[in-house]
Amino acid sequence: MKEKLSGPIHKALFITGIGTEIGKTVCSAVLTKYFNADYWKPVQSGDLDFSDSMKIKTWVGEDVFCNPEAYRFKLAASPHQSAKEEGIMIDLNKIHLPETRNHLIVEGAGGLMVPLNDYEYMIDLIEKLDIPVALVIRNYLGCINHTLLSMMALVQKGIKIRYIILNGNFPPDTESVICKNIPPDTEIIKIPDMENITKENIERIVKTIKNDQ
Repeated sequence: MKEKLSGPIHKALFITGIGTEIGKTVCSAVLTKYFNADYWKPVQSGDLDFSDSMKIKTWVGEDVFCNPEAYRFKLAASPHQSAKEEGIMIDLNKIHLPETRNHLIVEGAGGLMVPLNDYEYMIDLIEKLDIPVALVIRNYLGCINHTLLSMMALVQKGIKIRYIILNGNFPPDTESVICKNIPPDTEIIKIPDMENITKENIERIVKTIKNDQ
């Protein structure tokens, strides 16, 4: 497998993960900077004072264009719960890719099976948007199981896994099992751990990725 980025991102790329709190926004910042892309968070649950769009501007630069969220909720919880707290039901038919001539990084909330309403999940939104995925993985006990299940679900839905992002350090045996099971045309991106998430460190990682090609 190639451990580099190559070619276009087919205009838009959906950043999802094997779970929550595994660094999707950091990885989104790296890819937004790498491709000089626009950014879009369709559903933001909680942290409205420092939303993921705000983090992207902090880590990438104020000149990056962040499209407005389709839905914004105050409660930091599963989107379907956050929506219900405000008397709203998330309607996937009202979520559309922003029009842009630029590349677009789309960041999901949580993992693939995070509910958006009573019968639809994050993976259903990805399928509706019809764009390839970058699957973010972080090392923890159980990450192999969660990774393989996530890849299985994406493949079953016919969603292209464009990239696997190994976010942080992995034991060799864990990395080996994951890499042996990814689709043959999926590329691997390695993003090292950062003690401090800053614009300068994001730029440093982007330069490292470019130099590795």
